[in-house]
Amino acid sequence: MTTLLIIPGLHSSGPTHWQTWMEEQLPGTVRVIQSDWSKADLPTWSARVRRDIARNPGRHIIAAHSFGALAALHATVRDADRIAGALLVAPADPDTFNVADDLPRDPLPFPAVVVASSNDPWMSLWKAADWADRWGADFVNLGDAGHINTEAGFGPWPEALDLVERLRRRANHISNQRPTRFSESKRPMSWKRDATGSAGFRLRRSVPSANRLGAG
Repeated sequence: MTTLLIIPGLHSSGPTHWQTWMEEQLPGTVRVIQSDWSKADLPTWSARVRRDIARNPGRHIIAAHSFGALAALHATVRDADRIAGALLVAPADPDTFNVADDLPRDPLPFPAVVVASSNDPWMSLWKAADWADRWGADFVNLGDAGHINTEAGFGPWPEALDLVERLRRRANHISNQRPTRFSESKRPMSWKRDATGSAGFRLRRSVPSANRLGAG
């Protein structure tokens, strides 16, 4: 049994946010509720994540956004054996909250994918790619997609469901060995908005140049 665990960021995710939409699509989904959505307290948020992991049997697929992604990763330091995979969307910059030293810096013991944006005000693209590399995660570059939230136009988001399903399938084959990245190639991936400008995206793979990522 695998439970999808929704972990919102600061101020939670409202009724038109992609996390709320995802929760409505998949029965049995659990949403982590923080005691104070306006205060970014990593230990407190992480404890709430661990509480919900403990309350639900089996393993969990995480779908986290922004500061919620940091709380999820902090929680998995203790509960990694209960995590089957993690979708980390628009993670907030750990340095902004002075919590970089509290997060994993080695490959995660479960499949993961980091979804980032080239104009996210909460994390630069190159830093998101760097953290993804440290965690051994696949990397998805959405291009100019802001903070990948309601304001950026991310309500219904079928591609996120596709990524969760890929994580779920990968989890079915996971062993005690160090997990491999679950994409078909080792290269980062990016989404390209379709010609109609709709909320749909088609997947393409690209290799961002050092200049494009702002390396250095």
